[in-house]
Amino acid sequence: MEDRLFNRVKELRARKGLTQQTLAQHAGVTRQTIAAIEKGDYLPSVLLALKISDVFDLNLEDVFSIKKGWE
Repeated sequence: MEDRLFNRVKELRARKGLTQQTLAQHAGVTRQTIAAIEKGDYLPSVLLALKISDVFDLNLEDVFSIKKGWE
């Protein structure tokens, strides 16, 4: 089994009252990129993950986490 990246982007975005478009503008990407990250279809670069975490004023580990293949 392979490791998987999980994220709380959708949950945190909703809590903060942001649309996908607004988050995308803050992070410098398209709305489609945010949608793909939320669905787990796109792995963000470290830089993008840091930008998204910064929008939420959280540490990277509070937004993104790895689930090991054996868990």
